[in-house]
Amino acid sequence: MLELSFNDPERLVSVTHALSTRSRIDILQLLHTKKLNVIEIAEALDLPVSTVANHVKVLEAAKLIHTEMLPASRGAMKVCSRNYDGIFIALNRFKSLSMSDMNNYEVEMPIGHYSDCEVAPSCGMASAESMILKEDDPASFYHPKHIDAQIIWFAKGYVEYLLPMDIPEGAYIESLELSMEMCSEVPNYNDEWPSDISVWVNGVEIGMWTSPGDFGDRPGKLNPEWWYDWSTKYGLLKTWRVDNEKTTLDMEKVSDVTLRQLNLSESPKLRLRIGIRPDAANQGGVNLFGREFGDHEQHIRMYVKYAMASGREEEN
Repeated sequence: MLELSFNDPERLVSVTHALSTRSRIDILQLLHTKKLNVIEIAEALDLPVSTVANHVKVLEAAKLIHTEMLPASRGAMKVCSRNYDGIFIALNRFKSLSMSDMNNYEVEMPIGHYSDCEVAPSCGMASAESMILKEDDPASFYHPKHIDAQIIWFAKGYVEYLLPMDIPEGAYIESLELSMEMCSEVPNYNDEWPSDISVWVNGVEIGMWTSPGDFGDRPGKLNPEWWYDWSTKYGLLKTWRVDNEKTTLDMEKVSDVTLRQLNLSESPKLRLRIGIRPDAANQGGVNLFGREFGDHEQHIRMYVKYAMASGREEEN
């Protein structure tokens, strides 16, 4: 839900201008259930492609739709999707939400509690006490003992987690944050071993981080005493944040993916995948650290900020 008021007059003007033409309303209606490219929209509305392209630019400038360039049989095509299911316009000035109006929902998922995986050697996992099963054996990732893992590594593939979304019905989600300690993976370690690590939410890739290496030049602050001197010792804490305009990684924009595309309200769970795309330029693997390995005393942490409609108070 997009909420507009006199608090942000420029945004109000931009959106109302975008909604002032019937053709643009028709485009938004077409995008209600599926993504369409400009040619498909033109055919559905019986309009010239150039006219539709101009309408799409206006809707995109108002941030009512999201566009992405995808490969086509000849070059590339612009594919459009809708950012909001509703727009609320208040013709009164509203007070800004205070911290007391906001609600926070936080879950920490142990790294061993993944629900699905597909990995290739070098791969393995360890608890705080010992190695778990046989190293470099992908079959061991399906053994029940994987829930005890405090460090997980794999050269290719992914691990996937199901996180509960215990958010009240009707809540307006302001942002989603996901943080985890990670680095590249190579046998033993190599501080200069780049890896393009991607994160997906509900099947949508929200961003990619190029890890500079597999770090082993010093001990991790939390590693157990028995851990090997020649192995990976720590990672870097990375935080992805998705809101209604973009996705950031450590406060820097990494993609145009918005909350609207993640369909968070359609299921009581969030599906989080961490891994390496098969076509990634740097196939450098992944190390994931739990709260008893590495430098940061946490597993995978999800933080959701949301507000209820009653949290907004009108000024007298």
